Amino acid sequence: MLTQVIETVLPVIIDICELMGIVVVAISAAGAFWQYMRNLVLHRRGDVKFALANGLALSLEFKMAAEILKTVLVRDKEELFVLGAVILLRAILSFLIHFEMKEHKEQKTEEHS
Repeated sequence: MLTQVIETVLPVIIDICELMGIVVVAISAAGAFWQYMRNLVLHRRGDVKFALANGLALSLEFKMAAEILKTVLVRDKEELFVLGAVILLRAILSFLIHFEMKEHKEQKTEEHS
Protein backbone atom coordinates (compact mmCIF):
# COMPACT_ATOMS: atom_id res chain seq x y z
CA MET A 1 0.00 0.00 0.00
CA LEU A 2 2.63 2.54 1.10
CA THR A 3 4.93 1.48 -1.74
CA GLN A 4 2.18 2.14 -4.28
CA VAL A 5 1.50 5.58 -2.80
CA ILE A 6 5.21 6.44 -2.90
CA GLU A 7 5.57 5.19 -6.49
CA THR A 8 2.54 7.26 -7.52
CA VAL A 9 3.14 10.49 -5.61
CA LEU A 10 6.94 10.73 -5.61
CA PRO A 11 7.39 11.22 -9.40
CA VAL A 12 4.98 14.17 -9.22
CA ILE A 13 6.93 15.71 -6.33
CA ILE A 14 10.20 15.14 -8.22
CA ASP A 15 8.79 16.82 -11.32
CA ILE A 16 7.60 19.77 -9.22
CA CYS A 17 11.10 20.18 -7.70
CA GLU A 18 12.64 20.03 -11.19
CA LEU A 19 10.14 22.59 -12.45
CA MET A 20 10.87 24.90 -9.52
CA GLY A 21 14.56 24.74 -10.42
CA ILE A 22 13.80 25.59 -14.04
CA VAL A 23 11.57 28.51 -13.01
CA VAL A 24 14.26 29.86 -10.66
CA VAL A 25 16.86 29.74 -13.47
CA ALA A 26 14.51 31.45 -15.92
CA ILE A 27 13.50 34.20 -13.49
CA SER A 28 17.09 34.72 -12.31
CA ALA A 29 18.41 34.92 -15.86
CA ALA A 30 15.66 37.31 -16.94
CA GLY A 31 16.15 39.47 -13.84
CA ALA A 32 19.92 39.57 -14.27
CA PHE A 33 19.55 40.45 -17.96
CA TRP A 34 17.06 43.20 -17.11
CA GLN A 35 19.42 44.57 -14.47
CA TYR A 36 22.33 44.42 -16.93
CA MET A 37 20.39 46.28 -19.63
CA ARG A 38 19.19 48.90 -17.15
CA ASN A 39 22.74 49.44 -15.88
CA LEU A 40 23.97 49.68 -19.46
CA VAL A 41 21.42 52.33 -20.40
CA LEU A 42 21.81 54.32 -17.17
CA HIS A 43 25.62 53.95 -17.17
CA ARG A 44 25.65 52.37 -13.72
CA ARG A 45 27.76 49.62 -12.29
CA GLY A 46 25.73 46.76 -10.92
CA ASP A 47 26.37 43.36 -9.44
CA VAL A 48 24.59 41.35 -12.12
CA LYS A 49 27.00 38.43 -11.91
CA PHE A 50 26.32 37.90 -8.21
CA ALA A 51 22.54 38.05 -8.69
CA LEU A 52 22.66 35.47 -11.48
CA ALA A 53 25.02 33.18 -9.58
CA ASN A 54 22.74 33.36 -6.55
CA GLY A 55 19.76 32.28 -8.66
CA LEU A 56 21.74 29.45 -10.25
CA ALA A 57 22.84 28.21 -6.83
CA LEU A 58 19.26 28.21 -5.59
CA SER A 59 18.14 26.39 -8.71
CA LEU A 60 20.75 23.70 -8.16
CA GLU A 61 19.41 23.16 -4.65
CA PHE A 62 15.95 22.39 -6.07
CA LYS A 63 17.52 20.08 -8.66
CA MET A 64 19.53 18.32 -5.94
CA ALA A 65 16.35 17.84 -3.91
CA ALA A 66 14.76 16.14 -6.91
CA GLU A 67 17.80 13.88 -7.37
CA ILE A 68 17.78 12.91 -3.71
CA LEU A 69 14.10 12.01 -3.93
CA LYS A 70 14.86 9.89 -7.00
CA THR A 71 17.07 7.65 -4.85
CA VAL A 72 13.89 6.25 -3.28
CA LEU A 73 12.76 4.96 -6.69
CA VAL A 74 16.07 3.35 -7.71
CA ARG A 75 15.65 -0.28 -8.74
CA ASP A 76 19.16 -1.48 -9.66
CA LYS A 77 22.86 -0.67 -9.24
CA GLU A 78 23.28 0.91 -12.68
CA GLU A 79 20.52 3.42 -11.95
CA LEU A 80 22.11 4.15 -8.59
CA PHE A 81 25.51 4.82 -10.18
CA VAL A 82 24.02 7.18 -12.77
CA LEU A 83 22.01 8.96 -10.09
CA GLY A 84 25.07 9.19 -7.87
CA ALA A 85 27.09 10.71 -10.72
CA VAL A 86 24.37 13.28 -11.40
CA ILE A 87 24.19 14.20 -7.71
CA LEU A 88 27.98 14.49 -7.55
CA LEU A 89 28.11 16.73 -10.63
CA ARG A 90 25.37 18.99 -9.31
CA ALA A 91 27.08 19.18 -5.92
CA ILE A 92 30.35 20.16 -7.60
CA LEU A 93 28.55 22.80 -9.67
CA SER A 94 26.88 24.15 -6.54
CA PHE A 95 30.22 24.29 -4.74
CA LEU A 96 31.86 26.08 -7.66
CA ILE A 97 29.07 28.65 -7.88
CA HIS A 98 29.23 29.30 -4.13
CA PHE A 99 33.03 29.61 -4.35
CA GLU A 100 32.70 32.04 -7.26
CA MET A 101 30.14 34.09 -5.33
CA LYS A 102 32.41 34.23 -2.29
CA GLU A 103 35.38 35.32 -4.40
CA HIS A 104 33.28 37.95 -6.16
CA LYS A 105 31.96 39.28 -2.86
CA GLU A 106 35.47 39.48 -1.38
CA GLN A 107 36.71 41.25 -4.50
CA LYS A 108 33.90 43.81 -4.24
CA THR A 109 34.72 44.35 -0.55
CA GLU A 110 38.38 44.99 -1.39
CA GLU A 111 37.40 47.47 -4.11
CA HIS A 112 35.32 49.48 -1.63
CA SER A 113 38.08 49.52 1.01
